[in-house]
Amino acid sequence: MMRRRGLLAAPLLMAPLLTGGLLAGCGVVNQSYVEPRRYPLLPVRPAALPRRRGTKTLLMRLTRAAPGLDGRLLRSIRADGTEATEYYAEWTAPPAEAAEDALRRWLMESGTFAAVLAPGTRGNADLVMESELLALHVDLGAGQAVAAMSALLLRETSQFGTRVVAQFSERATVPVPADRPLGPDAQAAGMVAALGLVLGRLEADLARHG
Repeated sequence: MMRRRGLLAAPLLMAPLLTGGLLAGCGVVNQSYVEPRRYPLLPVRPAALPRRRGTKTLLMRLTRAAPGLDGRLLRSIRADGTEATEYYAEWTAPPAEAAEDALRRWLMESGTFAAVLAPGTRGNADLVMESELLALHVDLGAGQAVAAMSALLLRETSQFGTRVVAQFSERATVPVPADRPLGPDAQAAGMVAALGLVLGRLEADLARHG
């Protein structure tokens, strides 16, 4: 008889646990969903800039990402040097991938080269470029957005192999509003503008070899 009472008591003891688990689950389900904001990292080349007449073709390899730049979330650096991310604000594509697309479009619109080729093309390239996104964040202590990229220009020949033609590294900053906390719209706009300055400087660097 005692054994049967123990068996009957077991479901009663488990009832509060099940109820608590269900309530906890309901709390998670009932949390309001926050739609993340997405920003395109695509600086537009100013129409006022002169168009060049390059005669060489350029093969652009995939742009690499420096450590910490793999994610899509907007990044900022606090005054104490710690990193912060906007969990509900992100780029529409990984930053390095977006920077590569932006640089490709920029060079095509500038006319720096007769053609800008993508990996896998069958076309012959006079020059090959490897690039890396080095920085893309907002420095809250300095009140500015920061962007930086490097580029390595190569020439590949069957006779001499691969030779380095030139190497560039460009960094630019753009002031951001002094509002604290700084909203994601202002952060994204500042970083896009800073990257635009970097692309303009890379264009000038590459123009001597186009």
